[in-house]
Amino acid sequence: MNELIKKAVALLESDSVQVIIGYAEGTGTRTRAIFITRTADCENLIFDSRCVQNLAVYLTKSEIKKLGKPAIVAPIPVLRSILQLAVENQITENDLVVLGITPQSELVDFESFAAIEAFLSTHQIVIEEKYQETIREIKAMPVTERFAYWVKELEPCFKCYACRAACPLCYCTRCTVDNNQPQWISVASHPLGNLEWHIMRAMHLAGRCTDCEACYNACPMSIPIHLLTKNMLQDVTENFGTYGPSLDKLNTLSSFKPDDKESFIR
Repeated sequence: MNELIKKAVALLESDSVQVIIGYAEGTGTRTRAIFITRTADCENLIFDSRCVQNLAVYLTKSEIKKLGKPAIVAPIPVLRSILQLAVENQITENDLVVLGITPQSELVDFESFAAIEAFLSTHQIVIEEKYQETIREIKAMPVTERFAYWVKELEPCFKCYACRAACPLCYCTRCTVDNNQPQWISVASHPLGNLEWHIMRAMHLAGRCTDCEACYNACPMSIPIHLLTKNMLQDVTENFGTYGPSLDKLNTLSSFKPDDKESFIR
């Protein structure tokens, strides 16, 4: 990605930004996030199919904000997350420079969030067939069997909250699970506590999830928690139309229309 490196160098040299948020080689064959403040370090920037971490998670971190205005390397899932953060008034166009990466690994400059939205309109979220098949199988289970399925799948969870840390839309300074006065969610890693945590998180992401799979990729136990959010994505699409972050639309669960069908409560 020589073009990406040249662009990063130019942005730092002109002082248009003070930090580049991108990808670099990590341990073994893995990649990692890198925060570049010197032009000499731009040569460490990489981008390939291994770069799946959602870098948008850093845009709301106070530690990163202290470094100055960032430029962020943004493949499709990161672009979606940037737009969703903008919708939720967490970032503005003046807060960052977006270095978009197309599915063909080409560098694209976006001068506005509206330009990002226009680009994403041709790259809608599509749930892969392998996931759709699994979701259909789960939905076809009797309720008791489906409950037992998720209890078993979530059993290895020991509540490290890596899924929360990796998600760019889990930006609350204090999560519900961290409150103990009152304590809404059980701290213990037992069947009920695990169900409460993951169901609550999935509901909070309903109509907001950008399908980046950062939660699943971060899970040290490889628990398929991304199936919960993908299922939510499908439900939102089926009941409210094609989903995608939009600057002129409210979030699905934070808006109300008197003419909504409400057929789900019948």
